[in-house]
Amino acid sequence: MEIEKYPYYGTLIDTSSLYKRRNYIQKYLVKMSTSTSSLAFASQQVIIYIGFFIFIAGLIGGPLVLIVFLSLRTFRQSSCAFYLTVMQIVNTIHLFTSLLTYIMINGFSINWTSTSLFYCKFRWFYVQLCVYLSFTCMCLAIIDQFLATCSHPRWNRWNNLKLAHYVVIGAVIIWILHGIPFLMYYNLVISSITNKSSCAITNAIFQNYNNFTSSILGNSLPIIIMLLFGILAYRNVKRIAYRTVPLVRRELDKQLTVMVLVQVFCDIITVIPQIIYSIFSLIIGTPTDLITLTKLNFIYNVVLMLYYFHFVVGINNIKILMKNFEFLYIYRIHFTSMYVYQNDFVNN
Repeated sequence: MEIEKYPYYGTLIDTSSLYKRRNYIQKYLVKMSTSTSSLAFASQQVIIYIGFFIFIAGLIGGPLVLIVFLSLRTFRQSSCAFYLTVMQIVNTIHLFTSLLTYIMINGFSINWTSTSLFYCKFRWFYVQLCVYLSFTCMCLAIIDQFLATCSHPRWNRWNNLKLAHYVVIGAVIIWILHGIPFLMYYNLVISSITNKSSCAITNAIFQNYNNFTSSILGNSLPIIIMLLFGILAYRNVKRIAYRTVPLVRRELDKQLTVMVLVQVFCDIITVIPQIIYSIFSLIIGTPTDLITLTKLNFIYNVVLMLYYFHFVVGINNIKILMKNFEFLYIYRIHFTSMYVYQNDFVNN
């Protein structure tokens, strides 16, 4: 046993135990480094595989939903279907500007925003435009179905396609104006440590404003609106069987309401974890521990991938759309056959 006397303390210390502690600390640091690397690798795999799955599902499901919406005159004349059509177009484009870029940056370390000032500004401008416009159209669709299924004619007057066109145009103008600061304050910033450029906000006031609005307008407020009017629309649909409504109109309202409610249910599942994570991050702040930071980054990527499902859940409504398509097709054939039969009977 090696014993040494340290003059600062005037005590005898077993140096072999110090060596053991040092070895233990070194092993702990190696283990911590291995754990951090494993979490970082797992986070990267989540982004690559789940991200590409969402991207491909959106590319397949989005056009299919659009084909069904645009192929039937009944849907083309529906204001609710118009809102969902605009939302589906925005969601499909959003997959390219937001999700694909995020996969390239965090999955393959290919950062287009750090090499092009135009793309740095354009991406964040278009991301906020797509996110806010998508949730706006979803809220308008569920409100529209609430108005369409109301028993009072005064509320039904607000359910028309011409008004829907004006409302969507107004929403697009509002969110474009809202995105002007993104074009102004997003710039390429060169790090003094790594000497590499990155796309970041260069205005502290706008940074705080963006954090606040993204939490409210992109998460909490749309969920509250969709949940409230979804419950009201569901209550109206339960009573629609007792109203004197044409068969096609009744079935169309039912199917559109079911489709919108499915979308609302999926949005609640995909958005609420993002809200919880935002609140949790606000409470704990930015951690200094590397392991904690890596764990939070992993959780954030999982929550974000779940959040992106909002932009592809339209694929869940294809079965409902096909059922509606089949009903309208059979009804149209039956109605045409009865009309021809009646004319032949009268002529003979």
